[in-house]
Amino acid sequence: MTIRTILVDDEKLAIQGLQLRLQPFDDVEIIDTCSNGREAIRKIKTEKPDLVFLDIQMPGFDGFSVVKGVMEIEPPLFVFVTAYEEHAIRAFEANAVNYLMKPVDEDKLADTVERVRQRLAEKKSAEDAEQLLDVLAEVAPDRAADFGGDGGESAERFEKLINVKDRGQIFRVEVDSIEHIEAAGDYMCIYTGDNSLILRETMKDLERRLDPRKFQRVHRSTIVNLDQVRQVKPHTNGECFLVLDSGAEVKVSRSYRDVVARFVH
Repeated sequence: MTIRTILVDDEKLAIQGLQLRLQPFDDVEIIDTCSNGREAIRKIKTEKPDLVFLDIQMPGFDGFSVVKGVMEIEPPLFVFVTAYEEHAIRAFEANAVNYLMKPVDEDKLADTVERVRQRLAEKKSAEDAEQLLDVLAEVAPDRAADFGGDGGESAERFEKLINVKDRGQIFRVEVDSIEHIEAAGDYMCIYTGDNSLILRETMKDLERRLDPRKFQRVHRSTIVNLDQVRQVKPHTNGECFLVLDSGAEVKVSRSYRDVVARFVH
């Protein structure tokens, strides 16, 4: 699989250096480069790359503005490349694959490319499964429910306890006690009624471990335990908030509202 890639940086030497460091990766194809945020948004929308290496500190539209500017399409994977360490938390909040400091370390770059490969492989597998289910629904609708999730998922195969190593300790968290989960890059923030823990795992991997009849994605970076939803509060632009048993409020984006509506009445 070829990873179609765009490099974005206002410094020409930085782009050239990254091009040289990416040469050993035969599956990474650099299809374009951009020197500013506006150009990057335009190229991402037209070229639809798999991956973007994105500088954060740029005149005008910075890297985070670029991410926001392409959310109306299915966004590519982003790797932030910057000389400023203080942007790391915001980078992970933007669900970046990784955050690389300049000058880019070759070992960290290799680790990043491997993460990208894994993310793209997971996405491809999910798309193939969805296409198979669509075909099955057409040719054998009476059997589609056996494979689609709600009717055919066995609760026994999902986790009851999750071990979380946090702050040098291992916590055993009962899955039913989890209120909601928020993604921060390759870390998951797990919230129970009176505690929060950090788990190093991707959203996709964690979703596979949780029963989809109870745990549903309500935002690109948020999963909610539907058993702990107390109230639904309408909001503007077709969005809404879920009020949980603890009183915490979780925003539901428009693209996930229909999914939640099937479970919350």
